[in-house]
Amino acid sequence: MMPKLLLILIDGVPYANWRRLFGNLEGWVAQGDARVWKMRSVLPSTSATCYASIHTGLPPQITRVWGNEAVRRLDHPDIFSESHRAGLKTGAVAHSFWSEFFNRAPFDSVRDVEYDEPDGPISHGRFHTMYGYNLINQTTPADHDLFATLTRLCERHGIDYGMLHTCTLDSMGHRFGHACHEMDHACYALDAQLAPFLQRWLDAGYEVIVTADHGQDMRGHHGGAADEQRDFALYYFGAAEGPAPDVLLDQLSLAPTILSRLGVPVPDSMTGPVFLR
Repeated sequence: MMPKLLLILIDGVPYANWRRLFGNLEGWVAQGDARVWKMRSVLPSTSATCYASIHTGLPPQITRVWGNEAVRRLDHPDIFSESHRAGLKTGAVAHSFWSEFFNRAPFDSVRDVEYDEPDGPISHGRFHTMYGYNLINQTTPADHDLFATLTRLCERHGIDYGMLHTCTLDSMGHRFGHACHEMDHACYALDAQLAPFLQRWLDAGYEVIVTADHGQDMRGHHGGAADEQRDFALYYFGAAEGPAPDVLLDQLSLAPTILSRLGVPVPDSMTGPVFLR
């Protein structure tokens, strides 16, 4: 029986902040119950660009998602499509870009904010738009509510692969930067909110990956090639063997690795090396 897996994407957290401020995640690592590596994003290190690459295993120069303005239905194999093809139930709790990339576009707020469609590729979707976002009003849902929604999909629908995406810390970084009290507390608060749900997912038999889409520099910027903008942590909770702790992981390896853990054939388009076996 192959594992079930959840991918938790905390948008826009640089590597140093993961290791410095996420005490619960680091506690699991210290106890030997989780492992952590540094991962490097594609270029440009822009949000939508990274979303497309995370799930297709392809660089932006192939997906042609150059930035947040290039959101459309992608026609490449991805984690959702291949999992659905293999007969698995999938779920997503995320920004509307994910629905547009991997289900249908353009996003219709009434039709697509919530759907349950056995024909997939996303079997159970719960999405939000952050409509009206600016530096003063972040319009981000409560992380606690997003974690609870994913848990509901797991427990009600028995999804085999689920992903969750939250923009809270990315938005905080753009507003405040990363060397400030506000960001210290925001990371602490999210880590504390995540911990009980993560334990519940593990108790339910899920492997869990907690990671980001990209980093951010101290001024709250990303999109470029600086290490701070590209590098983030990846925490893995599960039974697979991984590389040495000092190995730098490639973001393009995430999609084939997840499919491999789910027991789903990896399409030829995903050429990144699998790092969990």
